[in-house]
Amino acid sequence: MASIEKLPMLAEGYERLTTELKALREERPRIVDAIEEARAHGDLSENAEYHAAKERQGQVEATIADLEDKVSRAQIIDPTSLSGDKVIFGATVTLLDDDDKPVRYQIVGPYEADAKAGRISYNSPLGKALIGRKVDDEIEVTVPSGDKFYLVQKIEFI
Repeated sequence: MASIEKLPMLAEGYERLTTELKALREERPRIVDAIEEARAHGDLSENAEYHAAKERQGQVEATIADLEDKVSRAQIIDPTSLSGDKVIFGATVTLLDDDDKPVRYQIVGPYEADAKAGRISYNSPLGKALIGRKVDDEIEVTVPSGDKFYLVQKIEFI
């Protein structure tokens, strides 16, 4: 029997998934209405409205199934309840780059990642390199632009 892999995520990531899921479920009846209306126009073989509505229905149903799967496997983690001296999921890490310029990232799940907002996935190259590290550890990460070097300056659970 295969075990179901849990998906760690922050509460706000879980909230975002459930909000999107609710919106898509509410869209279902409107899509059915659009299909019925397009059907009423007659010949389905050349009915662009019908084909567009059917395509949208397929996209919505696939997305709903995907979101339901993620929500059912969600393991909500509150970073403020964590502690320790190692980088783990939910930790906010301050790094010094090659130029001794501080950069700060929070380790999150793949569905919450947004590098511009300072959130990186634990599955990303940098996320993988950071997991398990301690303050003053040096890290080398290979990224598309080449090798990057960082020094772990601070680990927080906020």
